Amino acid sequence: MHSKKYPWILVGLLWVVALLNYMDRQMLSTMKPSMQVDIVELQSAENFGILMAIFLWIYGLMSPVSGIIADKFNRKWLIIGSLFVWSGVTFAMGYATSFNQLYWLRAVMGVSEALYIPAGLSLIADFHSDKTRSLAIGIHMTGLYMGQALGGFGATIADKFSWQHTFQSFGLVGILYSCVLILFLREKKAVEPDTRIVLKPAANKESIFKGIGILLTNISFWIILFYFAIPSLPGWATKNWLPTLFAQNLNIEMAQAGPIATITIAASSFIGVIFGGILSDKWVQKNIRGRIYTSAIGLGLTIPALLFLGFGHSLFHIIGAAFCFGFGFGMFDANNMPILCQFVSSKYRATAYGLMNMTGVFFGAWITDLLGKSTDAGNLGKGFAMLGVIVLVVLMIQLYFLRPKVNNYDELSTD
Repeated sequence: MHSKKYPWILVGLLWVVALLNYMDRQMLSTMKPSMQVDIVELQSAENFGILMAIFLWIYGLMSPVSGIIADKFNRKWLIIGSLFVWSGVTFAMGYATSFNQLYWLRAVMGVSEALYIPAGLSLIADFHSDKTRSLAIGIHMTGLYMGQALGGFGATIADKFSWQHTFQSFGLVGILYSCVLILFLREKKAVEPDTRIVLKPAANKESIFKGIGILLTNISFWIILFYFAIPSLPGWATKNWLPTLFAQNLNIEMAQAGPIATITIAASSFIGVIFGGILSDKWVQKNIRGRIYTSAIGLGLTIPALLFLGFGHSLFHIIGAAFCFGFGFGMFDANNMPILCQFVSSKYRATAYGLMNMTGVFFGAWITDLLGKSTDAGNLGKGFAMLGVIVLVVLMIQLYFLRPKVNNYDELSTD
């Protein structure tokens, strides 16, 4: 029998994994100036773009595969193995001497990092009831935000020591932490309610394609997939283009715009996921659509925020809009997996989130390229504002069609 405290201990353990997941992938983008001195190919923006793109494409393609694996095998060892491999890749990048070596290491990182999110989120969802699920997911998501923010300091550390030492140090931290997880991380075992017989989580001989088949014939899942993918457009837009937008609209240097943009988004998202998690867990006890309404409020906040980001030209308007966007997006982020739990069996949640993750990443790659062209044409602000209109459409669809019957789909499942 698991301790009543363990579900929260699990969140703490995986919070560190989430931090390392985002930090290790982000460091490369900030350390380009230091690295291009030793690896001359990185002086080409095209080559650097290729290096960043290979991670996204591999990560996106692997996401549904990783979800299927997480639903079929022991998630504890999948998480530990994933962390160990991507940390090993980070460590090895400190010894890279050529562009080709970095390219293949980033490809392997894409595979290993993709294995974590579906497994980690589904494990947290299984350990937490509907009374704490959104808050638990929200707290975990703050680890991603913190990792993204800390990854921005890679250049600072590289300037003080070296980019090689930075990769090696953080890679070693992840390798050591994977050993810690061996001792403390647990898998959630399924228990038959009538017989109280504990079942092995991996004891499932169904076809690996059954889960995908069930999901793709579930209309509610298609709506959730669409609802997840469309907000990924402004989500990735802010990650990749918000500093540029700040610099253009406020007429300031990128050295100032970058920290202002990333810190504002990270801090507001941090607050948003906690607030959204608490509100959702309380609301769903009184109204079965409480999670959907909480998520809708958060997404609704991003609409005026995108308009002000696109057309605002004062520091007050821009920072206020960025804070509003981060807060709202955090509320949305905290409730994606909990909403999924209302429509999808625990047997297929990792597969479902893997499909959602893949769609979100590919939408992100598309919008990043499109806004790049808009930037060249001098229309980046208009591009951000148009995203607000698109989000409004998907918000209306979600509110009209998503009508859960229970807090946990397994309450309806008899198979």
